[in-house]
Amino acid sequence: MHRKATATSYSLSITELLLTFLLLSSAAVASAFTLTMGLLKVGTPQPWPVSKKNLNYVREAGVRQFISTYNRVKDFQGDELMWGDEVEYGVFILEKVDGVKKVKLSLRAKEIMDTLNENEQLLSGEEGCNWVPEYGAWMVEATPSRPYTGYANDLLRVERNMRLRRKRILAILKENEIAPTVSVFPLLGALGEEGSVPPVPVGGPITESEYIGDGIINPHPRFGALSANIRQRRGEKVNIRVPLFHDTNTPEFDNYADMAPGSCCGNDSMLLWRFGKGDVSREKYGNGFVIVGCSNTASGDFNDLDGPITLEKWLVNVECEGCKGLFYRSSPPYDGVPAVIVPDADWPRNGEIVVGAEIPNVPGWIRLQNGYYLPMYSDDGEINFLHRVSTETHAKNQQQQQLGSETPSFRQSVPAIEMSDLVLKHALENAVNTSLGACSNKTSVADSPNVRPAIHMDAMAFGMGCCCLQITFQATDVDESRFLYDQLAVMAPIMMALTASTPVLKGRLADTDCRWGIISECVDDRTPAERGRDDNATPDPEVAGKGRRRLYKSRYDSISTYLYQGLTAEDSHMKNRIINTYNDIPVPIDEDKYRDLREAGIDPLLSQHIAHIFVRDPLVIFDGAVEEVDDETQTEHFESIQSTNWQSVRWKPPPPRNGPNDPHIGWRTEFRSMEIQLTDFENAAFTTFITLLTRVILTFDLNLYIPLSRVDANMQRAHARDAARRGKFFFRRHLAPLEEGDDGFGEQYVSMFSRAVNGMGTGGLPTIQSESNFHRLDTNASHESVQEYNEDGVSVKRRMAPTASGGAESNSYEEMTMAEIMTGKKDYFPGLIPLVYAYLDHIQCDSVTMDRMSKYLDFIEKRATGELVTPATWIRNFIRNHEDYKFDSKVSDSIAYDLLVACKEIGEGTRAAPELLGDNIIKPILASDAYQKRLDSKRVNNAEILSLLERYSTRKTFAETH
Repeated sequence: MHRKATATSYSLSITELLLTFLLLSSAAVASAFTLTMGLLKVGTPQPWPVSKKNLNYVREAGVRQFISTYNRVKDFQGDELMWGDEVEYGVFILEKVDGVKKVKLSLRAKEIMDTLNENEQLLSGEEGCNWVPEYGAWMVEATPSRPYTGYANDLLRVERNMRLRRKRILAILKENEIAPTVSVFPLLGALGEEGSVPPVPVGGPITESEYIGDGIINPHPRFGALSANIRQRRGEKVNIRVPLFHDTNTPEFDNYADMAPGSCCGNDSMLLWRFGKGDVSREKYGNGFVIVGCSNTASGDFNDLDGPITLEKWLVNVECEGCKGLFYRSSPPYDGVPAVIVPDADWPRNGEIVVGAEIPNVPGWIRLQNGYYLPMYSDDGEINFLHRVSTETHAKNQQQQQLGSETPSFRQSVPAIEMSDLVLKHALENAVNTSLGACSNKTSVADSPNVRPAIHMDAMAFGMGCCCLQITFQATDVDESRFLYDQLAVMAPIMMALTASTPVLKGRLADTDCRWGIISECVDDRTPAERGRDDNATPDPEVAGKGRRRLYKSRYDSISTYLYQGLTAEDSHMKNRIINTYNDIPVPIDEDKYRDLREAGIDPLLSQHIAHIFVRDPLVIFDGAVEEVDDETQTEHFESIQSTNWQSVRWKPPPPRNGPNDPHIGWRTEFRSMEIQLTDFENAAFTTFITLLTRVILTFDLNLYIPLSRVDANMQRAHARDAARRGKFFFRRHLAPLEEGDDGFGEQYVSMFSRAVNGMGTGGLPTIQSESNFHRLDTNASHESVQEYNEDGVSVKRRMAPTASGGAESNSYEEMTMAEIMTGKKDYFPGLIPLVYAYLDHIQCDSVTMDRMSKYLDFIEKRATGELVTPATWIRNFIRNHEDYKFDSKVSDSIAYDLLVACKEIGEGTRAAPELLGDNIIKPILASDAYQKRLDSKRVNNAEILSLLERYSTRKTFAETH
């Protein structure tokens, strides 16, 4: 029996709380919020040695809780669009003594937050804000108090509410405090104990940092426990190393005589920082350097950058009577744990070619390019399974896409004569080799242009102290939430590059523009063995995978598997299939959890997703909340792991309802990659753009799928300096099925969008005429395509999207510039911005909303084309043009002071920044406008009346001034 929990951890996102408020009266909002936030104060986190003894139980219970929740809510249908954004602020103190400028962290975020929440209860009107704590003791997060709805005019609420939040935080800051919306405090870790008010000694038992003190962490015990447990599970401090910007006088580059300032990759390529894969460079060169690559070279991640890699082609032929092929394995055998078959995938048949590399420490096994594993021969070595061949390309196996998991496990064996011919033919071809590319890897730092000086950081605060912009959407049902998860995962690196705002770290200019990799490395709790390093440590049975399962990413990273199951036909050979065309990267899973989920009736892709996030351990366990939690009615253990898998998108099941009056909350998808912008105009522009894009994808049945290996490549490229203007990103060529063609070997493929581009349209898109749908962000099908929809209203096109149906051209992708992605390319790719305009026309958007959306879209287009710069470029230029800058990549106190003041002024509308905003003018934001004023009728005495009238006695009349 399970007892009801007496304590709980803070695991729900604030946007989930927003949805809770939807059905509450305005008077009830404040009390609901106070109660919810009170959960942060209940319970004591267990120290890591104690917590370890409960890890296995929490992981097991977490899966039970998910299964119970899923079965309870899987049939939810018809939920309306509700959504919300999250904006984070840092609070800083300006000091100027005897002309010397200093800027420091203000560690009174809790006091500020408490005051703001009290004011919300007392002074707020219909439009309000919620204020919640963040990781840093100088940080506050804010959201609207009630979610935005599915009506077009709610798009106008976004900027209004963001401006309201800025007004309200300004209203309670001290005279020397500022709260600009910047991604990071530029001097974090560079000032020692004098970097904050009050001062905080460097180091401490939580972080053991050389640069920051434990006292800058939010005082709530959960945040300190997160930091300490990540360090202890990892076995050492986190290690963050970001490439340093090479300026004219940067001292760290003095030994790089032949390298001009800038990138070793040249003008046609971007320098790539492969975050999370830096163990090799640290082992060779120490904390002061990091290995980089270039975006115009092929590079694999098979060996974690510890040398050139050879990918080879292998011919599948299981040499036994009646044998037809092989099942994939999700991991090779390790530490006596056998490899586990993945029966739900499209396994390779005899005669197929697979691409992979031998695993050095597991003889007889190869890791495939699609993330799965195969044995080269049987356990006794008597039967060969794989035959090494060399070939540059091979034909796509169309039959593979017609067969599913419940096809017999082996196909007819290839005759010996045909096999010999195949091997001979392939043996005449060249092997596929991938290497680090243009920046060669050498052992001497000075002779190795791919080994760059790095900015070193060693604590969670360097990453979790970054501010960002996030959005959560409620979907109509579970399938739509999963489909949006996949589509938004593709958009995550694109939007991160377009919103880049993090070019300075620890008082130095970085050769990157985004925060994501910093956070990824700051919470990387993987053991050396999990990171793929030689490790003689004894397996630890208390932690997940005994601490030795190979994990290819930090727990803060891009996704590793798509989630939408797609077509589920009744035939048994199709209903359980997983397509690997797009899921082409490693997906480590907990085999036991996967088996439990499948036995509970969870479909293969969702089972894989849950089993994948459960390869991680819970990071914070509270006393009194282990076996006491009821697995049938609570989700605390599931959320303790789900909420600390910080991926570029997050899929969220409905939370439990603890009482009959609790509001209904549906299936949600959270978009997490965007960087914070300096103004509310920018933040609102990108928030509404992503919201509209989700409607475009659903309404027009668009398909953004590309292989996840290319999404990961985009994530690396998005970090590059000025990636939005200079970079190229992999993107799908055809967002809708091609209208004609025969797999590219005869008739030319034609995109349906080419008709519009070439003036052959059919009169425009159909519009929604019913009054009930007027001006809604609607996703209903037009009358012309109703016959293509199933009884649940989901189109056949959408169901087929993840199965990569059609030929190679239908599923092709290419490198596109940001301008091409946003505005279009030739006649086959319409561009995302024109599609959003088409959607707004489709719903007959009202003129006021349309006018504002047009300003947003025009702004985004100008940034995508390079006419306007990103905040990262603006900040970098500000620093390099400052009178105190020595072109040494160092950001001094005076530069940081002036930078943050400038960012404050831009955000508050008192400083123009046309290179950032174009001709968009930010109306000044005044703290005096923070709260609504009542039309009061309280009596005023005569003296006050006379004083008030006296102010206007000499004012000119309207006629005199016009």
